[in-house]
Amino acid sequence: MMLSTKDLVLKERPVKKLIERYMGLYVVKKIVSKNAVILKLLTFMRIHSLVNINRIVKHRELVKGKKVEKPKPIEVDRVEK
Repeated sequence: MMLSTKDLVLKERPVKKLIERYMGLYVVKKIVSKNAVILKLLTFMRIHSLVNINRIVKHRELVKGKKVEKPKPIEVDRVEK
């Protein structure tokens, strides 16, 4: 599972725009109710391991054999001053 970074305060990324939408690959340790699960988080993370299911997403791996198109390079006109 991947955890949403929407309401997390990440000190190593001071600019909110540049933070990834989801982080990590975490294992569900226990399903507490239909709305909450306990994740196996890293020890340095200062958040509670009990999270709402709205804050997690299932990790999807790439399909084997699927073509991944790399973006074309951006052409920039040089401006001389």
